[in-house]
Amino acid sequence: MAVLIDDLGSPVDLPRPPRRVVSLVPSLTEALAATVPDRLVGATDWCTHPADLDVARVRGTKNPDRAAIAALRPDLVVGNREENRKLDVDRLRAAGVPVWVTVIETVEEALASMRRLFAEVLDVGEPAWLAAAAREWARAAPAPSRRVAVPVWRDPWMVVGPRTFTGDVLARLGLVNVFGAGEDRYPHVSVDDVAAAAPDVVLLPDEPYLFTADDGPEAFPGLRSVLVSGRALTWYGPSLATARAELLAALDG
Repeated sequence: MAVLIDDLGSPVDLPRPPRRVVSLVPSLTEALAATVPDRLVGATDWCTHPADLDVARVRGTKNPDRAAIAALRPDLVVGNREENRKLDVDRLRAAGVPVWVTVIETVEEALASMRRLFAEVLDVGEPAWLAAAAREWARAAPAPSRRVAVPVWRDPWMVVGPRTFTGDVLARLGLVNVFGAGEDRYPHVSVDDVAAAAPDVVLLPDEPYLFTADDGPEAFPGLRSVLVSGRALTWYGPSLATARAELLAALDG
């Protein structure tokens, strides 16, 4: 191996398959832990899967402890354009730490990016869970389509907008995002805006905001609300293999 090009087009010097990896992305942490657990040496405080993950913690996705990362002597740090700051990537690289940045805004990009990470960068081939995920998401979207709104935060209210991974997941489930047009990927809205958009269903995930039966549905009287797994709706990684069936079951429940 030599110089490989990450999803952003940046060269990453990798003379050999990395053996000590720090992940700054919860989805990728789960993917690495499921596939090359012996190589994962560090992760963020937000990396909650698998539940028994026992590696060094390096603070958050937006404020990683760069000194702690360097002290782990990684031969690769894995990040993501949306999850992590360019400043942190640049400073890690300036300190001599190789950083591989992923770009994932669609299911197809998730599958392709992770294939590259495992086959080309880590040199372990395509994991079984990734092949299973590809088969699941190759299925045709069910009909008829339904209109949905997906709040991801409260006070202020924010919803999933266009050009997002979650938006692509919705489309592949045969759902129409009522806030899927416009410029803002996560627009601020009011509850009146949601009501005026007349979704058939309001999907309320348990992350990044923890919506519950007592916190969320009451804001949308007259609209059907469905609580769903935020991991199924927003994570790429091993959860992709089961997310499609899980989300469709919640919608039809």
